[in-house]
Amino acid sequence: MNQNKNLEQVAIDAAINSNWDEAIKINQEIIKKDKNNLEAYLRLGFAYLQKNNIKKAKSIYQKAKKIQPDNHLIIENLEKIKILESKKINFNQSANLNPYLFLDIPGKTKSVALVNLGQKAILASLSIGQEVNLLIKKRRIEIRTKNKEYIGCLPDDLSKRLIIFIKAGSRFSCIIKEASLKEVIVFLKEEKKGKKVARYASFPLNIQNNLTNINSETNEEKTDEETEEISDIELEKLAESLLTEDKEYFSYENIKEDEEEDYEE
Repeated sequence: MNQNKNLEQVAIDAAINSNWDEAIKINQEIIKKDKNNLEAYLRLGFAYLQKNNIKKAKSIYQKAKKIQPDNHLIIENLEKIKILESKKINFNQSANLNPYLFLDIPGKTKSVALVNLGQKAILASLSIGQEVNLLIKKRRIEIRTKNKEYIGCLPDDLSKRLIIFIKAGSRFSCIIKEASLKEVIVFLKEEKKGKKVARYASFPLNIQNNLTNINSETNEEKTDEETEEISDIELEKLAESLLTEDKEYFSYENIKEDEEEDYEE
């Protein structure tokens, strides 16, 4: 029993480190000892997907479905595979992920679920760790692949905020953190702060997280740059100052009143 638990942990660690060959080997070993180990089947299917071995992944998920027919994760992955097969799309293979890739830095990073998701064929091809682009379009920020394929867009409130920060000279990177046919979560990170917003946090500070981490070791490693939250009034003033530099730029107040717009996917 302990040996199986050890193997489970080795399999999980292999996946965390994006060592998919090792993950496949260990999960196969677990299944040989326990043919009804659903979690091992799910990990194995996922590992085959990361290796872009669609045929093997499909076979594994079909076996998993016999164990638990109503499992939504199995059903969704089989649907994803069906789309990949019908459209003859290659799954974007995950690179070896840096274990600190999704390290949260208060005020500088944010994980967010996209809205107005794009076509399933595009969503099916996304992989964890995949770099994607931010594109300002009218009053929202779209997220697109390097090939300019539409994935979804940031929620309105975050779009409004980041448009102003970007116009002020800030730069952000965006990476796929989680992806399914129904939900895509991206990890946003401030790569450069504009001079006009140097004193402000790019993302609203999470007070609860700060309280949780107040006694942690990371709390001791404060950055030289102290940041603070920016109020709506201050953000509006900043937008007005930028308006003189960019005639097409929208003020924060006007953006807040913007109506829903259709997207061409």
